[in-house]
Amino acid sequence: YLGVMPAYSAADDALTTKLVTFYEHKKDSSVPSHLATILLFDPTNGSLKAILDGSVITAKRTAAVSAIATKFLMPAFAEVLCILGAGVQAYSHYDIFTELFTFKEVRIWNRTKERAVKFANSVNGPVQVCSSAQEAVTGADVIITVTMATTPILFGDWVKPGAHINAVGASRPDWRELDDEVMKNSVLFVDSREAALTESGDVILSGAEIFAELGEVVKGTKPALPEKTTVFKSLGMAVEDTVAAKFVYDSWSAGN
Repeated sequence: YLGVMPAYSAADDALTTKLVTFYEHKKDSSVPSHLATILLFDPTNGSLKAILDGSVITAKRTAAVSAIATKFLMPAFAEVLCILGAGVQAYSHYDIFTELFTFKEVRIWNRTKERAVKFANSVNGPVQVCSSAQEAVTGADVIITVTMATTPILFGDWVKPGAHINAVGASRPDWRELDDEVMKNSVLFVDSREAALTESGDVILSGAEIFAELGEVVKGTKPALPEKTTVFKSLGMAVEDTVAAKFVYDSWSAGN
């Protein structure tokens, strides 16, 4: 799979396109499933200004957007963080979530336990490796799903009422990470309504109603409802890459 994600931000005076390849590796591979390159252009004349590592930017900006959603949507007293999955996105989410929020306990589960153990041994902080997804999820206040699952791995009867879920995997219309009970009994937020209704199996197949886009919450036109059980379905938007790439380029240009 080869995706092309062009975007222009007038506010940032930035024009980019991201080229992303996706290969579903049947066996564990040293090559990540997603690889990306971002091309940054001069919006005034179309000349190429920079080629950036899109994989790093994708990992960082995806986790950053999840963190913004969590800031608005998580319960007031969030003590337990649960991560389902132990790939690239698990690391980037762990880094920013432990930097911005204070959790008393961090748990991780992965289909291949060895990768979960490797994760726990690699990060800068204590992480409890769980033998099942249910063990990891039970009692968690914030849940992050960053898996390659095509059928649900998170079930509604496990989820603590009032918890917040960042659903990052399952980026195809026939793939799922969350079951119908999670989707229908939570308030659903998305990054893009249009994208969610065409690309997200969790949204399409459950028939769950979208309450708001995250941008509406940030702008204050829709309430966050942190007292409710909430789901933020993240698919990623090209403009996120554009803003992040411009930020990296400007910092490099300034000698930082």
